[in-house]
Amino acid sequence: MAADTALKDQMLAAIPHLRAFAISLCGSVDRADDLVQGALLKGLSNFDKFQPGTSMQAWLFTILRNDFLTQARRKKREVEDPEGAWAEKVAVLPEQGSRLDFDDMLKALGKLPVDQREALLLVTAEGLTYEEAARICGTNIGTIKSRINRARRRLAELLHFDAHDDLGPDRLVRAALFMHTSA
Repeated sequence: MAADTALKDQMLAAIPHLRAFAISLCGSVDRADDLVQGALLKGLSNFDKFQPGTSMQAWLFTILRNDFLTQARRKKREVEDPEGAWAEKVAVLPEQGSRLDFDDMLKALGKLPVDQREALLLVTAEGLTYEEAARICGTNIGTIKSRINRARRRLAELLHFDAHDDLGPDRLVRAALFMHTSA
């Protein structure tokens, strides 16, 4: 028991040295304090692994340094994103809802007249311009715009969408149903 008390006293005596070492490693007092605290906690939880007769300070320095290097390696792979902008762009939504929405969309598309479905898919799914779609369908631009407008309205009815908020995050559903300003 006296040996444990002596080792804990050595730990306490090492704190100022650990702190100075941590500050020199990371350059931030707050981060250094976190490193020191982490090293002390690991030291205490692994107290049984300390070899008596060796330097407590050196052992704690090793723990602190290893933690610092682990955090540095991890940080290299991470992108700083305090506002969450990057995370928002790469977030992956659950697929089951999208799959069900997609199935519903396919069924609803099948209920549209062929000319409306064709115009809608050429412009929204294939990304063609109204002019290109009109050429492919052998009609004029006004007719294509009208077909797409009617198709979107009918899809919204079939899928029971009342407002843009009902559409959720699915890009394909939004593209098929949103009115373009040029429509």
